[in-house]
Amino acid sequence: MAGLLRIIGMMSGTSLDGVDAAWVETDGERVARLGPALTLTYDPALRRDLRRLLDLAPGLEADDAFLALCAQRLTARHAEAAGEVAAQAARQGLPPAEVAGFHGQTILHRPLRPGSAGAPRSWQIGDAAALARLTGLRVAFDFRSADVAAGGQGAPLMPIAHAALAGALPRPLCVLNLGGVGNVTWLGADGAMLAFDTGPACGPLDDWARRATGADRDTDGRLALAGRADGDVLARLLAHPYFAAPPPKSLDRLDFDRALRAAGAEALAPEDGAATLAAFCARSVAAARQHFPEAPRRWLVAGGGRRNPAIMQALASALDAPVEACEAAGWDGDALEAQGFAILAARVVHGLPLTFPGTTGAPGPLAGGRLVAA
Repeated sequence: MAGLLRIIGMMSGTSLDGVDAAWVETDGERVARLGPALTLTYDPALRRDLRRLLDLAPGLEADDAFLALCAQRLTARHAEAAGEVAAQAARQGLPPAEVAGFHGQTILHRPLRPGSAGAPRSWQIGDAAALARLTGLRVAFDFRSADVAAGGQGAPLMPIAHAALAGALPRPLCVLNLGGVGNVTWLGADGAMLAFDTGPACGPLDDWARRATGADRDTDGRLALAGRADGDVLARLLAHPYFAAPPPKSLDRLDFDRALRAAGAEALAPEDGAATLAAFCARSVAAARQHFPEAPRRWLVAGGGRRNPAIMQALASALDAPVEACEAAGWDGDALEAQGFAILAARVVHGLPLTFPGTTGAPGPLAGGRLVAA
């Protein structure tokens, strides 16, 4: 396997939980070794400020002082995560990393859409040069901009990494990631890939649980399992034109806030609202099947949603193939996206494509990303 690199990949998702970090040895096409992985949570103040940035981002300028302070704190936490993974790798006798894959934090995702006003943009914050200084590693970053500039959606980015990790698993296979937003990768037996965002996932349910209980999420699905999904609200949500629109398509975490209010979700009891949002997540995924070239033989679920029994039960009811947490395939669902950004970082170093017509709507296989030296 030529061109192997040891990389620490890092990801901060739309659920705003913290930094996932993972050590990977890869050439960007295959994975030679998977090392340690961890999650460093954000302190409540940083999580609150990042959540505020999502609301402020449409009106922010790049030199906003609050934005700069958040980016500095975010970068420092990523450096801590990289340092802890590096220390764990050393204790396991693994060679030191050479590169970091740094996605940063998405605060705004406005891709090209029919009838949309303004230039498309996908905005991730974080200081790659500062991270390089803090870690002593080359840093691969800015994975989305080239795709957006070429007319792609800029998301999802994980499909090529899913293909590398899936190896010889039977196909057609669906890899479903349920973070703040849901996204699916369909992998065909002939190497074909199709990927897009399925709809809101854990983001609205997390926000609902926070308002209803003060907790950051619906832990173990207790709130949703105690309620009953409201069929009328669910029908109004599923009538949203996003679901019938063909891929490529992607979402910002807050894209459905107005639709949730218009559907009457806010009038529901706490338990019923949570049950409705869990069902909405699952039914959104089921609606994605209309776009697949062939029915999948299996669904592997990653992200925080796989830990919510209400969501997993709803998925099992809504889909016509086995639905399993990705650990059933030997994967680490908490580390999967961090591992994915390590694979993408290797592809940046080697100049390999990151996005494809079937994943983002790119005009062709498209390289991207930038590198900054330590």
